[in-house]
Amino acid sequence: MSNTFRAVVFSVLTIAAGTKPAAAWWDEGHMQIAAVAYDRLTPDIRAKADALIKLNPEYDRWVAGVPESLKAQYAFIRAATWADDIKGLIEGYTNNGDKATNPQAGRNVGYYDHYSHAYWHFKDIGFSTDGTAVEDADPVNALTQIKTLSQGLSSNSGLPDDVRSYDLVWLIHLVGDAHQPLHATARFSQAHKHGNQGGNLDEVVTATGAKMKLHAYWDGLFGGYSTPYGAIFDGLLNADTKLPDPDPTLSAEQDPEKWFQESQKLAVDVAYAEPVRSGAEPYVLDRTYETNALATARKQAALAAARLAKLITTALK
Repeated sequence: MSNTFRAVVFSVLTIAAGTKPAAAWWDEGHMQIAAVAYDRLTPDIRAKADALIKLNPEYDRWVAGVPESLKAQYAFIRAATWADDIKGLIEGYTNNGDKATNPQAGRNVGYYDHYSHAYWHFKDIGFSTDGTAVEDADPVNALTQIKTLSQGLSSNSGLPDDVRSYDLVWLIHLVGDAHQPLHATARFSQAHKHGNQGGNLDEVVTATGAKMKLHAYWDGLFGGYSTPYGAIFDGLLNADTKLPDPDPTLSAEQDPEKWFQESQKLAVDVAYAEPVRSGAEPYVLDRTYETNALATARKQAALAAARLAKLITTALK
């Protein structure tokens, strides 16, 4: 990876704006995945992706003050958080009346669509450890939309470029979401008969004594939000936080259904391991749990980056 590109990553993760909690991996995780994916693209594919990213309504804000030679890289990485930003940071978007059961919930009409589509970020493949009945996932979810938007992004889709830009920006985010284990499952129990909303209803206590929701704990494994007033995240510059090389066989897997199956299994085996599986709430996380969680998150992020790069290449080649 070039020193120039590393500098771009550092810059994006340091000063990108965002003050509202995001939905997965938080800002820093999503941008790190995007940074690695961008680095894997060929110059030709990058140029096509860059042209589409430029059509996002936030592009000028993303690159304000950035040297011309770095704008494309910066914008691609920054675009990774757009699907979360429209939940409250960007005016003009709403979730009022926006439900996964609506007839047009999975529509692909580009930036004309001003729904924030919170249900596009996950697919709750349910499980239970106490025999509680498991409910089906929403009919429109992260899996259905990765498929729909991938088809739309394709150079052969016939869709106008502004719609394909919308598809690309969403996909940069959703492929990351697909690899966050708690975006692939919900636990059904006597305490939560309609599911625990991907861990958003479970409270944990970390090794530092902080109390938070289980979902937030996993979101924050790469750090918090990259804001001018928040902690500086050095991402790929730091050997201790640089993502590991992904397994080449797993990286080649392009079926998003299998991505969600993998993530759901990791959620059951790792995110809901003891003491979360059978302990008393708030679950006090031990060293073994936290070590396994971080290792799992890093491997998943590396896979997400490799698979995202391949998805974009396949669509734009």
